[in-house]
Amino acid sequence: MSRTPSDAITWGMMLRKLPSLFRVVPRIIKGHKLANVRDPAQPCGLGWSFEQATQRNPQGPALLCGDISLSYAQVNEQANRIAHYWLAQGIDKGDCIAIFLENRPQLLITLLAAAKVGAVSAMINTSQTGDALVHSLALVAPAAVVVGDERVPAFEAVRGRTALPSVRTWWLADEHGAAVPCGFVDLLGNSEDYPSTNPASSRQVFFDDPCFYLYTSGTTGLPKAVVFRHGRWMRTAVHSGLIALDMQPDDVFYCPLPLYHATGLCVCWGAAISGASAFAIRRTFSAGRFWSDVRRHRATTLGYAGELCRYLIDLPASGEDRHHDVKKMIGTGLRPGAWAAFKARFGVEHICELYAASDGNIGFSNLLNFDNTVGFSLTGWALVRYDQGSGMPLRNLQGRLQKVPKGQPGLLLARIDDKAPLDGYTDAARNEESLYRDAFIPGDLYLNTGDLLRDLGFGHGQFVDRLGDTFLWKGESVSATQVENVLLQHRQVAEAVVYGVEVNGVDGRAGMAAITPSESLATLDFSELLQFLQSRLSAGAVPLFLRIKVKMDITDTFKYHKTRLRREAFDPCVIDDEPIYAWLPGTGTYVRVDRQLAMQIQGGRFCY
Repeated sequence: MSRTPSDAITWGMMLRKLPSLFRVVPRIIKGHKLANVRDPAQPCGLGWSFEQATQRNPQGPALLCGDISLSYAQVNEQANRIAHYWLAQGIDKGDCIAIFLENRPQLLITLLAAAKVGAVSAMINTSQTGDALVHSLALVAPAAVVVGDERVPAFEAVRGRTALPSVRTWWLADEHGAAVPCGFVDLLGNSEDYPSTNPASSRQVFFDDPCFYLYTSGTTGLPKAVVFRHGRWMRTAVHSGLIALDMQPDDVFYCPLPLYHATGLCVCWGAAISGASAFAIRRTFSAGRFWSDVRRHRATTLGYAGELCRYLIDLPASGEDRHHDVKKMIGTGLRPGAWAAFKARFGVEHICELYAASDGNIGFSNLLNFDNTVGFSLTGWALVRYDQGSGMPLRNLQGRLQKVPKGQPGLLLARIDDKAPLDGYTDAARNEESLYRDAFIPGDLYLNTGDLLRDLGFGHGQFVDRLGDTFLWKGESVSATQVENVLLQHRQVAEAVVYGVEVNGVDGRAGMAAITPSESLATLDFSELLQFLQSRLSAGAVPLFLRIKVKMDITDTFKYHKTRLRREAFDPCVIDDEPIYAWLPGTGTYVRVDRQLAMQIQGGRFCY
């Protein structure tokens, strides 16, 4: 995939950004001092930072949700009561508390209480049930669990497979007057008479103490637990809130993202706490109610992830599209094709696209508001050559890794040092799999992120693809993201997900695209679509198979379920309700795949 010339950052572009650079440099210097806590005796982290924000803006709104508005003082006092109660119940620093609760103010108050105690909150995905839920709990061996009333049925179904005692199975009501279920302890009811003052324990939490266990599924489908320490929380909150967004007490941050993931929990909420700003949340994302929520809460800042912005672009145009107070937004996964369209339609001035990963140690952010870039990182990184078959970095004859020329895609490696330590997984063996020692000089240490980026100039990166989403076909490395972006330029394609599938007897993986037509399948001209793709993609990158979907399945972070799509491939026996089409060798269109044609393709009748 060649670099798009318009995305390259030139001297002229940088010179035009000098006023922005002069404004951001003082924030970088101040943020660097605040975020990089190295004194092992200096209090820091979530609980301590919230107490500082409460001193700064005690009566200002801290949490907004529907008709609920809680000030910093109110939230801090409620969290303190729970913290004192837990200390009285024997919860100690370092104990793990599993949190199984949907987006609502009580979730964040509970997390604050745990942070003040020094306990570690394991953020259970609220969509999990059965084996996945048991697995997530077993990974972290919690000393206690907090279950929201809305998740009691899911927890009760697996309760017998856990070792959690009833006296440490706390329950949080979802509405006033609800009865406490049998076998649970009412957390709010039992803590309401405890002191509302800051516990001394919140000043005994330091940079190397774990704050959260966050779960990432990776490519296996089974959750893995990542350690997120208080020092990293400080760096994330300060970088997003102070350096990137310059959050202030009169700002309101609207975040419709799930709070058991790092973007919503650490980037967005951390930014709000950093500025002593209001944090507005919603139980679940709703595209139709998004802008009415924004106007209701008078939000100035947005958090986004994945395809969320495209869902908003797909809404019917309205005269109210620009009637809001939003000036800035921060998040991940905004496609280049949607970037300009979102800015133009909704009038948001600053899109601070990020690059980060829960299991990594590096972050990029678009501080200078360039288009189609994740910005730059304040920590060390390199883009290197890699083996397209194994995905592993390549070493030269001297045993060193090889950097790619500027503008070319390369595998991102993040330097691990005192400024950018790696918290990693709870399973230390998993960390070792991604570490590279003596990469460029003797003694250095780098993390293989598994992501492909390109350097656009002046240290600014552009996300290209997940390495797992890049596949080989006919000796060519095909970027799924590139093909998706081309498909989305076609007027008849509303959504597109590209992945590689196996064809028996053929090396590599053939390109396949699941697409949602803008109108209907009847109006989709397959010959014209093929010509469109051939005119914009190399021969090896044109998808050989199409799967027509009425609606895409997405994850709770607005990403597509590629693993299932890869597994089902182009087998009509598995996908009986969604038409499959194939571009056969020597033809000029896509044809419908039935069971017989699928068998012929897999049987080697066609020469690919």
